[in-house]
Amino acid sequence: MSIITAWCLFAIAAVVIAAVGTRMTAVADRLADRTGWGEAIVGATLLGAATSLPGITASVTAAVDGKPQMALSNAIGGIAAQTMFLAIADLTYRKANLEHAAASLANMLQAVLLVFILSLLLITMATPAIAFFGIHPVSPLMFVIYFAGLVMVKRAKEHPMWQPRSTDHTRTDQPDEKETPASQDWGLWLRFAGFALVVVICGIVVTKAVSTMVDHHNWLGESAAGAFMTAVATSLPELVTSIAAIRRGALTLAVGGIVGGNCFDTLFAAVSDIAYRDGSIYHAAATATSSSGPSEMTLIAATIAMTALLLGGLLYREKSGVAGIGFESTGIIIIYLSLLGVMALV
Repeated sequence: MSIITAWCLFAIAAVVIAAVGTRMTAVADRLADRTGWGEAIVGATLLGAATSLPGITASVTAAVDGKPQMALSNAIGGIAAQTMFLAIADLTYRKANLEHAAASLANMLQAVLLVFILSLLLITMATPAIAFFGIHPVSPLMFVIYFAGLVMVKRAKEHPMWQPRSTDHTRTDQPDEKETPASQDWGLWLRFAGFALVVVICGIVVTKAVSTMVDHHNWLGESAAGAFMTAVATSLPELVTSIAAIRRGALTLAVGGIVGGNCFDTLFAAVSDIAYRDGSIYHAAATATSSSGPSEMTLIAATIAMTALLLGGLLYREKSGVAGIGFESTGIIIIYLSLLGVMALV
């Protein structure tokens, strides 16, 4: 594929993602009401998973190709990029700081779950290599933790032990439609599946196009290419759906789609470890960068810091700050740009 063809395919796929992603968000918002699941859980499961599928394809492909650094960098880099995208989405909501308006216990719990899983990955890479049948024990454990976390979030929504304080700017998750039997929602489910399929196909096209660009710009290291070019490209659906949700007034869905989607994205690392057949992918990536610095560990640590800032913003709920956004969005953008510089030099 020529570089010109790659850029053309990237542009076309990005436009399609923007158009279809907006419609998919509208359907997800309706499903949140009609199923009774709520915006936070639908954002974490349906919307988050659907928009994450291009990323998992890229990570698994890199793992199968024997590129552990790119596989992990794409997985964790996607989480960092999507967290930064939430700060960008905050800029589009001018009434108040997004984290103040979208007060939700479910989103806070998902941020805690994300920090825990990322910390587990960091500990895994810093400890001696272990693998059974080529798979590190932490990989299956991550699936157990993820699904247990979703159960905890669902129970907290149904039986909350406390509620965020309501203000003039608070936009709680209030259903626009009544809950309906599952048998009446098949049309919506099929539409969502159709939109998701288009987004996945376009995401794969974007990934292939960016891969060609990386090959033509070989001054980028494997870690930086995975963390920024591939990860950002495969995260475009999250940016589109978040802004679309904000425009619909579904603020909890916007935040839940990013934070919950990030939790789902941690499973990219686990799936990549299973696909990588030369032992633990975590230690293969750490060993590959030992001579020039632990790039993936730096990326994970920075992503934990970004998520912690986001959680702080959801708890503190600053009404407005610099450029109308909270301290957490400002800090997230600064950390991400600093990370970009560090990773490019490593």
